[in-house]
Amino acid sequence: MRERANAFHLAIPARDLDETQSFYVEGLGCHLARRYEDRITLDFFGDQVVCHLNEGWDREPLDLYPRHFGVTFRRREEFDDVLFLAETRDLPFFAACQPRFKDRVEEHLTFVLRDPSNNLIEFKHYRDPRMMY
Repeated sequence: MRERANAFHLAIPARDLDETQSFYVEGLGCHLARRYEDRITLDFFGDQVVCHLNEGWDREPLDLYPRHFGVTFRRREEFDDVLFLAETRDLPFFAACQPRFKDRVEEHLTFVLRDPSNNLIEFKHYRDPRMMY
């Protein structure tokens, strides 16, 4: 198991760094750690996301599966805070907030945002925190 001081690292494609930075920093409230000519590095809820300028971005994501990433919040308040921020800042939703696996032990709330390069970002909160993994 990793220590909390360690960060998970994920690299994703970006079609335009200015709009990507605006979405993640001004929109989601992530911290911009570094910016170079070809990429930005973000503190994405405690982990590291690097958005690389690339022509390989998905022009038409049709489904959440198999490729998406996101955050599973242990505390409902944090999930609600990000949902409120996404709604009030009019960030683009791929899927509205909804429950999944209703009335089952793995029931959770989820919503999915679409960044400017059509990377899909899922945010979740499980009713039973033991179901996070």
